[in-house]
Amino acid sequence: MDIVYIKELEVSTIIGIYDWERKEQQTVSLDLEMGANIRMAAAADNIEKTLNYKAVAKRLIEFIESSEFFLVETLAEKTANIVLSEFDVPWLRLRLGKPGAVTGSRDVGVIIERGSKI
Repeated sequence: MDIVYIKELEVSTIIGIYDWERKEQQTVSLDLEMGANIRMAAAADNIEKTLNYKAVAKRLIEFIESSEFFLVETLAEKTANIVLSEFDVPWLRLRLGKPGAVTGSRDVGVIIERGSKI
């Protein structure tokens, strides 16, 4: 299986459990690795035959910007479900970080893996 990836996609959203977090957008950062077979696209040199990372990014930005979850865990699960179901991806690994959430730390968050590696 090949991997199509997106690194350090930054999106502003409402995320968090504290009162101030419910009023102020924060930046979340995503790394996404998606299982794909790129052979047909490479042979045909045709975007229609591959996993279009720009379309994935655009869809995720739209979703995350309009979301208002309390937990990064929830946002990660919902984001993974979109990629798996809407883009016919059999497997993914998603890192979702919340920079600056813990004093003294550059980033905190979750890494999830969903689907099955073929």
